[in-house]
Amino acid sequence: MLAIRMQRNGRTHSPVYRIVVQESQRHPLSGRVVAEVGNYNPETKRVVLDKEKVEFYLKNGAQPSSRVAFVFKKEGIALPKWYKEAPKKQAKAKHADKLRKNQPKEEPATEEAPAE
Repeated sequence: MLAIRMQRNGRTHSPVYRIVVQESQRHPLSGRVVAEVGNYNPETKRVVLDKEKVEFYLKNGAQPSSRVAFVFKKEGIALPKWYKEAPKKQAKAKHADKLRKNQPKEEPATEEAPAE
C-alpha cells in the first residue's frame, strides 16, 4: 500500500519537508520513494504541490498521513470519501480534584472595624 507522507530535510533547527509517495512499510528516511509530489517549509508556511500527481495517487488509493491531509485541505485538494480523519485527542488531568479551578471558593474574610 502506498502512503503520502512528509520526509524531513534541511539543517538542524530549520527543517524543510518533502511530500513523497512511498510504500507504507518503509521508513520515511529510507530514501526509497515512488514519487515526490511537493515540499513544505514550516518556517515560512510555504507549500509547493504538484496537484495533478497528488490527485492521481489519491485516486489510486494512496493513504495520506494526518499532517499531509491537513496540508492538502489548506491547499484545496479534495480528499477521497474513504479517508477518515484521526480523532482529536482529549487530554485529561490525572488528579482533576486537585486543580485550583475545582477547589471550593473561599469566602473573603470581612473583619469589622471595632466600634469606638
